[in-house]
Amino acid sequence: MELVSVAAVADNGVIGDGDELPWHLPEDVTQYRERVADSPVILGRRTFEMFEDLPGAAQIVVSRTERDWDSASVFHAGGVDEAVAVAESLGADRAYVIGGSAVYELFQPHVDRMVLTRVPGEYDGDSYFPEWDEVDWRLVEETPYENFTVETWERADEGP
Repeated sequence: MELVSVAAVADNGVIGDGDELPWHLPEDVTQYRERVADSPVILGRRTFEMFEDLPGAAQIVVSRTERDWDSASVFHAGGVDEAVAVAESLGADRAYVIGGSAVYELFQPHVDRMVLTRVPGEYDGDSYFPEWDEVDWRLVEETPYENFTVETWERADEGP
């Protein structure tokens, strides 16, 4: 199972402010939704509740408390292993981790790739993408857009 974090990140690491994004980038939203459309997404309960139009083919909500949702595409998971097991039970070979900050932090040691929209500038916010060491990753693709750049990072090979 390939796990891929997808996030829009400002220069100061901000990814959100309350229940809002601190920027308005419709082109980023479009490329993001196209990227995750056919795969399950893994997200926290608060992030799940922010969406009016759910992304991904299925939504795996990581939460300490199991809840009932009014959608057949929504599943509960208590942690990383359970979320991966749910994604695999859906026949997926890839799942996208889409936030919030606690979920990114929880999954960071397990993700194989990161697709990061780099939003220029510093923004006020209360949610941050976890810090990570570039030595452990390699930049494999950069796609510039008018107001942002999408970077794809893969975990660096270990060993000689």
